[in-house]
Amino acid sequence: MKLAIPRLYAIMDAALLRTTELAFAEMLAQAGVDLIQYRHKQASSRSSFQSSCALVECLSPRGVKLVVNDRPDIAALAGAAGVHVGQDDLTVEQARAICGPARWVGISTHNLPQFERAAVTSADYIAVGPIFPTRTKQNPDPVVGLDFIHRVRPLTAKPLVAIGGITLENARDVFAAGADSIAVARDLAEAPDPGARAGQFLDLAAQFDLRETGAA
Repeated sequence: MKLAIPRLYAIMDAALLRTTELAFAEMLAQAGVDLIQYRHKQASSRSSFQSSCALVECLSPRGVKLVVNDRPDIAALAGAAGVHVGQDDLTVEQARAICGPARWVGISTHNLPQFERAAVTSADYIAVGPIFPTRTKQNPDPVVGLDFIHRVRPLTAKPLVAIGGITLENARDVFAAGADSIAVARDLAEAPDPGARAGQFLDLAAQFDLRETGAA
């Protein structure tokens, strides 16, 4: 059965936040966000674990899933919903061996060979990108564009999460290209009201779904 992944995959990048991690997470949860990835590249292992535990304690009672970036060990120990790995991290199956079958394991891909390899793993979802130019990463991979989503959509039944430079202004085009979910970091973190911005993304996704089903 295909994983029903939320339309908005919110990325909470500690390097971008203007408030505390818990305050930011609470704003998103109150707005109706169901899935948040926690990313803190500069944190120590102990700090990442402590923060992940606090976030799980805050979000789990609200029904919000927390995915930990890079670290399956921390995801498992903190009781997170899953882990997201990149091309330089542990493989999907290595992460799965640590996290177990009940947690989500997602993987980032940036070209067709990477995508094809990911498609035959036990990954629960596959992230593709960067779709647009992004300032979130210091050394981003080459932009793949919307055409890449069109190209890989027929190759797997796994959910596709589009990532990289996605904003409220271009999100509709990303959904139309075939993405199941959009990963958003900077456009949420830099908004004057991140919760309100998240609500706008959720409204857009709902409107797109209505159009797709012909209900509106």
